[in-house]
Amino acid sequence: MRAVLIKGGSGGVENLYIGEAPKPEIGSQQVLIQVKCFGLNRMDIAQREGRYPPPPGASSILGVEFSGVISEIGPGVEGWAVGDQVLGLAGGGAYAEYILVASTHIIKKPASMSWVQAASIPEAFLTAYQALVMIGKMQRGDDVLIHAGASGVGIAAAQLARFFGADTVTATASTQEKIDWLLKIPNGPTHAANYKTEDFSAVVKNVTNGKGVNVLIDFVGQSHFSKNLDALAVDGRMTMLAMLSGSVVEKVNLAPLLYKRLHVEGSTLRSRPAQYQADLIQQYDRVHHPHKPFTDDISRSIDSRQTHVTTFREKKGVNPLRRTFTR
Repeated sequence: MRAVLIKGGSGGVENLYIGEAPKPEIGSQQVLIQVKCFGLNRMDIAQREGRYPPPPGASSILGVEFSGVISEIGPGVEGWAVGDQVLGLAGGGAYAEYILVASTHIIKKPASMSWVQAASIPEAFLTAYQALVMIGKMQRGDDVLIHAGASGVGIAAAQLARFFGADTVTATASTQEKIDWLLKIPNGPTHAANYKTEDFSAVVKNVTNGKGVNVLIDFVGQSHFSKNLDALAVDGRMTMLAMLSGSVVEKVNLAPLLYKRLHVEGSTLRSRPAQYQADLIQQYDRVHHPHKPFTDDISRSIDSRQTHVTTFREKKGVNPLRRTFTR
């Protein structure tokens, strides 16, 4: 089969090429998917650069989310048939014509969704759902703060928070252009703050009449940590998904953790056990899917200078805006 491969196993964008890779051999409780579209995520760039190896047992081919058609079914699989249209999550292998996954890691693709929209859901929306609901324990009427609001997970988290009845959803971003766009998207954030020119903790206190937010999702880490503690309400919950500004906080006042009874928890998804991922997918499918997300023009959240397929697209026919493996 054809796949997007990396010369030497890691390197710059110029190392990407379309080559031949062994077609996966199906096993018990597995399904083989003919890939229609795959998602592009920050972790793919980190893996290409040699900074984020796939988990043990996963394909070394890039890509963790996809949409496609079931082409083969392994022994013991129930509830699925050849020809079913699905979207799914994997430890790797989506940048290829075929991907092998556990039958527990796919969801039926709603007819109302395009292949592109379906492929944009698994990693972003499952990560957001995990952070917001499973860890953040968001309840109807809560106030929510989401950093990196214009990212894929940030957009998904804002929409999910609105879907589950948040009172307010404040997103942070680095430019006014991003903020203007975020405030226009369907079921997006109700408020926004430019973290480069505003104190986001003051913004959310103003939005919540001094209370602060109940749930906070952070990707930034070091530079935002102290203000995050200030932004949280009593009994507030913060989920940390990344540390883009750094992992070491030189000086922080820990008192708010105590007197506001704050809960701070870090989380990952790719490295989680398969059963945890299966349970997450099943819960998401049951309570949320097939609510149609806003995915039109989602490429606005991708910085073309970081997108490792921009140059590759020009040479080989891969479109990073549609994130599609062309045939």
